[in-house]
Amino acid sequence: LVAGMVGAALAYGNPSIIQWAVLGRVFSAVAIAPVLGFVGGFSVFLGIMWLFQKRRPATVRVLFSKLEIASAAFLAYSHGKNDGQMPIGLIAMGLMVASGTGEFEIPLWAVLASATAISFGTIVGGRRVIRTVGLKMTSLNPSSGFAAEASAATIIELASHLGIPVSTTHCVSTAVMGVGATRRLSAVRWSLAGNIVRTWVLTFPGCALLGFMLGSVLRLAG
Repeated sequence: LVAGMVGAALAYGNPSIIQWAVLGRVFSAVAIAPVLGFVGGFSVFLGIMWLFQKRRPATVRVLFSKLEIASAAFLAYSHGKNDGQMPIGLIAMGLMVASGTGEFEIPLWAVLASATAISFGTIVGGRRVIRTVGLKMTSLNPSSGFAAEASAATIIELASHLGIPVSTTHCVSTAVMGVGATRRLSAVRWSLAGNIVRTWVLTFPGCALLGFMLGSVLRLAG
């Protein structure tokens, strides 16, 4: 979304209209968050294994089967608090420009529309993504799933507190990699992880180019 906005903005004006300092902080956070996700997943799961090393595996499994529900809820909450705010900001910006008042206001309907759309998308879509992250990248159990979810959610929550948009998918994926790496490096399918990272890298210039192209078409049409 950020890259697409930059491309669209360049189509409508010169580069000076973009707040490059703010954009630099955003892209820095986007690059750093996945690294923190990996370190967080690795560290949290190591801590769990150390704390529960003398407990029966069945007891640990039952405990974290319940705790994982809480960590999943925390992750969903942080996802909505960060990713869900981006379309709201875009709508509010569009309304501000269209009104010509210069007042940045967030209407309730925009919040409800964004919350509904992101919830509906979670319910009906993304099953291939779920299988890739949850099954194909590495083997997960309740305790490792809890570690990945809790560490990713914490990083996203911190980014939200700082007002910086980050990708939930990036944070969760790298946290899962970190969890898998605690067992052994070969426990992670690094070829799949490499494909995911390459897709992330290509997404930014691709979205910027598409935003520029669509912005140029709309500018010429208007």
